[in-house]
Amino acid sequence: MRVLVLIPGGMATQLQAVPAVAAVASHLHAQVQVVCTAGVAAAWKLVPAVEKVLGYGFDQGVSLADWANLLGSAREPDFQVCLNLGSGWAIDLMLSLGHIPTRIATGGFSATTTVSRQPGWPNQTLEAWLRPIGVPLDAGAYRLSLPKAALEKAVAAAPAGDGPLLLLAPDPQPTAAEPDWPAQRWQELPEAIRTRLPQLRIQQARRDGSPLERAAQVAAADVVLSRDPITTELALLSGTPLVALGRSGDSLPIRAGVQGLGLASSLDKLDVADVLQALGLG
Repeated sequence: MRVLVLIPGGMATQLQAVPAVAAVASHLHAQVQVVCTAGVAAAWKLVPAVEKVLGYGFDQGVSLADWANLLGSAREPDFQVCLNLGSGWAIDLMLSLGHIPTRIATGGFSATTTVSRQPGWPNQTLEAWLRPIGVPLDAGAYRLSLPKAALEKAVAAAPAGDGPLLLLAPDPQPTAAEPDWPAQRWQELPEAIRTRLPQLRIQQARRDGSPLERAAQVAAADVVLSRDPITTELALLSGTPLVALGRSGDSLPIRAGVQGLGLASSLDKLDVADVLQALGLG
């Protein structure tokens, strides 16, 4: 079976869809192709079951040539199922001109089955698209399978010592609507930690490198404190204990070692002591 999955959005959105795409490939023994923005295609190198990634800009001023290329790619293989997380007349027209018999989306004239996405942890809410094709999803149980060499390289790059490793991930692109925890508090935190646990090692999360390299760094840590959406998603996929700043509890899985801390709109009111308490160092 061949399955086409259309996923608009940035890197964090792609990572949220990883458990669902992996479940489709595994449960249906399917060959999966993903359509996403070219700049975030590298996310799918984390999922060996994805055989091909097709670049498409969705709402980013797509040209007729780009649209025609995607139409050709979608019509050429014998796809049986399309999981469409996108929307808009261009996508609907492209899918309508194709030959995919089962097309699942939240709406649009190309859909043969419409679904409703419920509130909650984004990774698990994608079950709505899988249910019509009989694929179960337990996103919380999914774990990335990373190459041994990548993990060894990440361990070697970590600070020396025998103590547990805390990975700090400030938001690299804060906005007025989605502010970061104040920079001064990020700077104060390491000293506050060392007064309580001198042997704790502290490392800054990578902002560059491939998703594989960043995932290996996260997996090599003992706990992650994150306001960075990508690092947060990689921690959830790797099973590394996580304190996610500015994330509500209902936007995270319910499992030991994972908690949200503080409201996104009022992170400036979050004290270092609050973070230490969440990390178990209070």
